[in-house]
Amino acid sequence: MPAAITEEQQALDRRALLDVAERLFYGQGVQAVGMDELRAASGLPLKRIYRLFPTKEALVVAMLERRDRRWRGNLAAHLDKVPDPRERVLALFDWLGEWFAEPGFRGCAWVNAHGELGSSSPAIAAAAQAHKHAFHDQVAVLVAAVDASAAEPIYLLAEGAIVVAGIHGDPTAAVRARTGAQALLDAAP
Repeated sequence: MPAAITEEQQALDRRALLDVAERLFYGQGVQAVGMDELRAASGLPLKRIYRLFPTKEALVVAMLERRDRRWRGNLAAHLDKVPDPRERVLALFDWLGEWFAEPGFRGCAWVNAHGELGSSSPAIAAAAQAHKHAFHDQVAVLVAAVDASAAEPIYLLAEGAIVVAGIHGDPTAAVRARTGAQALLDAAP
C-alpha cells in the first residue's frame, strides 16, 4: 500500500500544479490546455490533480485567485516605495509599463479567462469580477490621497492601458495612460 500523502506534500503539489496551470493557461488560454497537458507538465498523476482540484474550473479559479493576491501585492509593494501621494498615483502606470514589457505578456489573465469562459462559468466570472473590484478599490484608495474625484477616471485609464497593451502588444499604452492621469491630477483643485 502506498504511503499517505502528507499535508506538506499536498501543499507542494498544489503549488507546483498552480504554477504550471498559470503558465499554460496564461500562455495558451484555458480552453487550449487539456488535463493531460497539465499532468505531463506538472508530473502529477491525474488522480492527484483531481484530488487537489475536482474540476478544471476549480483549478482555474484557484489560479486566478492566487494570481490576484500576488499581482496586487506586487503593485502595492511597488507603490509603497514612492513617498509622495501624487507621484505614487503616477507610479501605478510605471508599474503597469514594466508588466506590459515582460516577456510573455498576454494581457490581463482575468479578462482573458472571463472572455473564454465567463459566460459559461459563474465561478470564473466571479473570480474575474472579484479581481477587478479589488483593483478598483486599490486604485480608489491610492487616488483618494490626492483627489478622490479622479479615482474612477484613473482606474479606467489603467484598465484601458491593460487592454490596449494586451491586444496590441504595446507597452507604451502605460506611458500614454500616465500622461492622461497626470493631466487629471494637474486639473484637480
